[in-house]
Amino acid sequence: MRKTITFIINPISGTSKKTAVPLLIDKYLDKEKFEYKIRMTEYAGHAEVISKEERELHTDIVVAVGGDGTVNEVARALVNSETALAILPCGSGNGLARHLMLPIDIKKSIEIINQCEIHDLDYGIINNHAFFCTCGMGFDAFISMKFAEAGKRGPVTYVENVLREGLTYKPETYEIEDENGKKKYKAFLISCANASQYGNNAYIAPHASMSDGLLDVIIMEPFDMIEAPQVAIEMMNKTLDKNMKIKTFRTKHIHIHRKTPGYIHFDGDPIMEEADVDIQLISKGIKILVNPDADKSKRHPNAVQTAFSEFFNDINVMREDITRQGRNIQAINKKLLRKLNNL
Repeated sequence: MRKTITFIINPISGTSKKTAVPLLIDKYLDKEKFEYKIRMTEYAGHAEVISKEERELHTDIVVAVGGDGTVNEVARALVNSETALAILPCGSGNGLARHLMLPIDIKKSIEIINQCEIHDLDYGIINNHAFFCTCGMGFDAFISMKFAEAGKRGPVTYVENVLREGLTYKPETYEIEDENGKKKYKAFLISCANASQYGNNAYIAPHASMSDGLLDVIIMEPFDMIEAPQVAIEMMNKTLDKNMKIKTFRTKHIHIHRKTPGYIHFDGDPIMEEADVDIQLISKGIKILVNPDADKSKRHPNAVQTAFSEFFNDINVMREDITRQGRNIQAINKKLLRKLNNL
């Protein structure tokens, strides 16, 4: 008996058009295994509405065709159900898809769907908002808000905002409570990771797993902006946890108190919340279609990754130059922004 599968396409997510996607689905999806339909979103939040309808219809698999925001909308409607989530990554960051080592190429992702390997995986909740990749507060939530306001998508816009806003952002003091008691930290950001990265292969928690029943908590202590390039490089090469400014631990549940309300983010979507923030992990709470060959896959850098690798190497050289000569950081940032615009 064929499985039922619904593709939910967000036509405006990410940085590319989706006009060819229905044709690729029709061409490469295994019709002997699946009975499929395609539904298009028409407004913000529509993917969640459609997913709830498909869940009520007992559809076997719902596919999010879009970026991390679309994936979150679809996934949060499917938690604690028998309907599985699948992903055709078409976003600007594709954090969850990259963690699961799903191909960014649509044809190859459809071939993964044809293999139909489904696992029960973990997800998280921050103040009643479900997340599947990461959530957090502090600088990353602030940048998520700026990124949402920018209008343009993509890694270049993200890095531009980091460089522009990082000089003036003020760290906050947080009180964190878990099963081991309470501790206070002055932090640049606090991130809780169910999966390993923000997106674009920027690894905030390189050892995070979606099947271990634990959140990876990352506390980034205040640092000078002269140190920021090194942090960026470490995120890209999966060594951030080795940085002396980073504290990490694992837990199922934490409560965070800050002095005032502020932004948080869940899977990159920013929202204003009260001073108290509660974060917990739900073990094996969502069915997700995975890449059965993920453990055997070897990552080969594409042109964009290579360009960004070279860019961050340039940053490190400039950082050393700043240290030697005491040059003005704002002037260096302007130079870096010009270089970014040429990537």
